Amino acid sequence: MKRAIYPGSFDPVTNGHLDVVERARKLFDEVIVAVAHNDEKQPLFSLKERLDLLQQTVGKIESVKVAQFDGLLVDFALEQNASAVIRGLRAVSDFEFEFQMALMNRKLRDSVETIFLMPKEEYTYLSSRLVKEIARLGGDVSKFVPGIVARALGNKFKKVN
Repeated sequence: MKRAIYPGSFDPVTNGHLDVVERARKLFDEVIVAVAHNDEKQPLFSLKERLDLLQQTVGKIESVKVAQFDGLLVDFALEQNASAVIRGLRAVSDFEFEFQMALMNRKLRDSVETIFLMPKEEYTYLSSRLVKEIARLGGDVSKFVPGIVARALGNKFKKVN
């Protein structure tokens, strides 16, 4: 079975993320959407909330699983018997960082390949950071995220404002 890991913070999951998952699913028998737990970041959504939102969105796609991981991504990939890591590239500005990470992961474990996938053109500008900013300012994010995520963002910012 060809298995891939699609890692990220997914704070929150966007339609661009969903598009990359769908593309990866066409290439692999199974895709594990892996939420990175990072104590140094201050996410809007807790780890549990992000996992729940992912389970309710990408978790419904056949042969897509949701998991969390700590530590090195290549170690998690090895534990999951995954042969590849999926990374989304929206723009040239993403490439330098992603290229550096891919080369480092290759040095750490050369049996795990990094596959770069580009989302549909309509999602190339989309980021979780921008979606959160629009929601925080009271804008409509329903075109950018699944409905359940739009509602969760609305609830978050009602509590904050």
